[in-house]
Amino acid sequence: MKILVLTVFSLPVIATVLDLLLGDPSRLPHPVRLIGRWLDWLEGHARQWVLGLRLSGVLCVLLNAGASWAVVEFLTGLSYLGMLASLYFAYAGLALGELLDEGRDALELMEEGNLEEAREAVGMLVSRDTSNMEEPELRKTLAETLSENLCDGYVAPLFYLVLGGPALLWAYKAVSTMDSMWGYKTEQYRELGWAAAKADDLFAYIPARLTALMLLGAGAIMRLPWREAWKHVPTEARTMESPNAGWPMSAVAWLLEGSMGGPAVYFGEAKMKPELGPKGRDWSVEKLKRIFRLMVYAAFLAIFVFQGVKVAITL
Repeated sequence: MKILVLTVFSLPVIATVLDLLLGDPSRLPHPVRLIGRWLDWLEGHARQWVLGLRLSGVLCVLLNAGASWAVVEFLTGLSYLGMLASLYFAYAGLALGELLDEGRDALELMEEGNLEEAREAVGMLVSRDTSNMEEPELRKTLAETLSENLCDGYVAPLFYLVLGGPALLWAYKAVSTMDSMWGYKTEQYRELGWAAAKADDLFAYIPARLTALMLLGAGAIMRLPWREAWKHVPTEARTMESPNAGWPMSAVAWLLEGSMGGPAVYFGEAKMKPELGPKGRDWSVEKLKRIFRLMVYAAFLAIFVFQGVKVAITL
């Protein structure tokens, strides 16, 4: 009972509730936007360093993660204001509410038959080209990005929040933001962004696998075919180019019985992604609506598992 009480009233639970209720208010100074501006400035200078682009990228990762950790550690350590800063940085570091809102908005546009705006809405969530997608492909793409981003936007930051507080969370978020801006295998970022991509893979390695486990647990609660999913997820996840993305994607694909992967266009280049889930199963509107419920169940299961383990260890 003591573990349950301490978990319910913990910083991660309060931050998650605020995230689900408030999302990402555009009027508040969000740290990710500040990190983005800092990276824009840093990139211009890093390209002029004599170290070479790859080593410059390594140094940028260390500077970015270290500076983010130091700033948050200082602010959360202040007298009186430290507790408020801790709550704000914990809440701001979680992106489940915004992900759910944007996903629901895109799905609503599809239901209304507004395909052009639906393409734009899904395109804001992914790096691939959505301009020529028909509705079945849009639904599949939305399912894929919701699944993958449950780890990047919520479970991974939650894991580091529980493990090391808001400062460690923002060290992770700094690397994740850097990867989203620089971590592309294009001519512009192949060398400079190499370290950011590798660091993000390392940071997300454990959370990605925990995300799959939380989804399977949530699937069991929802009486979805979690045993069948359990058989396939480890094997299918390893077929992906990313060492982490396939874990939550494959879990969702099997739990909701919808196919993922196949042809996609990135930066004008066609690419064939490994297929996940039962083959030939389309993503209906009903399946997409169940994703949101599955994600929320998995999110709260993650809180109670992570925080419960931490409290049990420290008691």
